[in-house]
Amino acid sequence: MPSIKFVFISVLVSLVVQSEAFCPYPSLKSSSTDFRKLATASYEGENEAPAMSDVGFVILAGGTGSRMKANMPKQFLQLRGKPVLQHSLELFLDELPVYCKGKGVSASEHVVLVMDPTYQPEYQAFIDRYPEGRLSFANPGVERQGSVENGLNKLVQVSGGKCKFVAIHDSARPLVTIEEVCNVVRDAKEHGAAVLGVPCKATIKESADGAFVLRTIPRARLWEVHTPQVVNIDTLLRGFKKVSEENLEVTDDVSIVEALGEPVKLTRGEYTNLKITTPEDMDVATAILEDRAGKVTV
Repeated sequence: MPSIKFVFISVLVSLVVQSEAFCPYPSLKSSSTDFRKLATASYEGENEAPAMSDVGFVILAGGTGSRMKANMPKQFLQLRGKPVLQHSLELFLDELPVYCKGKGVSASEHVVLVMDPTYQPEYQAFIDRYPEGRLSFANPGVERQGSVENGLNKLVQVSGGKCKFVAIHDSARPLVTIEEVCNVVRDAKEHGAAVLGVPCKATIKESADGAFVLRTIPRARLWEVHTPQVVNIDTLLRGFKKVSEENLEVTDDVSIVEALGEPVKLTRGEYTNLKITTPEDMDVATAILEDRAGKVTV
């Protein structure tokens, strides 16, 4: 007889996988085509991969993952036979270039791995598998913003200024797909900045004191953002300068673009692109990967 935990995870994964076809707003179900046109990335020509020779990837792997209650950061935990981090590395370094080649477009040539120096020796052999400059280390900052800035500076250095866009990805999101990456890169090239996201399905309450509800925020305008977040490098550098000079608080990468008053395109992603934060997330991620096994996922 299957355990309660197994049944729960199986049901949860089924709901997550099916949620792509779920519209969380009943009033929009009859006009889902218009909704997608207005609020998400267009899927016209979705099989046409964008050229990526001017796009570099920065993978953030400097976190400690304290909520995992594990003896190592979450990005190094084993997920279906390999570290969580390695799923993203293989996607950007191996699978995406093969996909681009098959589509007849140029692939990205540079990936920067932002990682604590303590763990870098363990991944040196992985870096040595690739030509010089293909995969490089950068040290993390005190906060996310500093880590992104360090990674970006390293990308500019190793690419010799060839990269015009940077795609910033959390290593704790090992389930992002090639299709999502292509869509968000395409949108960023058209609009200057883009972020993967999904419409919020949960009801969101605002509280002033953490004890009582202040109000219910209409979810029809709320999006949960994921990564990669893709930004024109010149724009991001200007944003970093503004944030530093004005001591602004930003919570993610495209917030820096928002601080400049410039547009950020919402690219419709998948609910399966979850972030590994708790031990339960590992169970769900494992089940999703097992569900994908044997299927072609791009």
